[in-house]
Amino acid sequence: MAGPLVAAAVLLDLESIGVAEVRALGALNDSKQHTYAAREALLPVVMETAIRVVVVSRSARGIDQRGLHKTNLAALRESLIRAARPGCVCLIDGFEVPAFEHQQLAVVGGDGLSAAIAAASIVAKVTRDRMMVRAGEQLPQWGFGAHFGYSTAAHRKAIIEHGVSPLHRMSFQSSAYQQLAL
Repeated sequence: MAGPLVAAAVLLDLESIGVAEVRALGALNDSKQHTYAAREALLPVVMETAIRVVVVSRSARGIDQRGLHKTNLAALRESLIRAARPGCVCLIDGFEVPAFEHQQLAVVGGDGLSAAIAAASIVAKVTRDRMMVRAGEQLPQWGFGAHFGYSTAAHRKAIIEHGVSPLHRMSFQSSAYQQLAL
């Protein structure tokens, strides 16, 4: 696995948006259920209807130092703290994050049930994909613009041919890594 961890929080005020925005948000779902093009098309809808959008990213080195789960919880918590307003309830996909001053509710499968969680999923995924496309331009030998740092056959082949890049998470040991003397 290569690339940053990206977390996002989206604050929606569903009571003050119009019918057209409600319909547009109805297309939201788990970002992994949408194609790249569909996610890109949904991002402006989210940005136009959101009151606040916060994106937090963590580097591969930071993930390696603290661990994926701890890093993910900290990034989610930071994004929620920065997006929340007094009196709001923070909905989180799947699990609670360490306590902070706002009420939170873990929603299992939340990106398929909550517009705010699905919107945050779209924002995070599009942001990470764009970061990986830029990384692919700077480090073309790894093909990040095509596989976005996920473990595909092409990505594993690039690791075998070129070794790991500064974007590779060393705490994620794929079979391709095991073939190298790291």
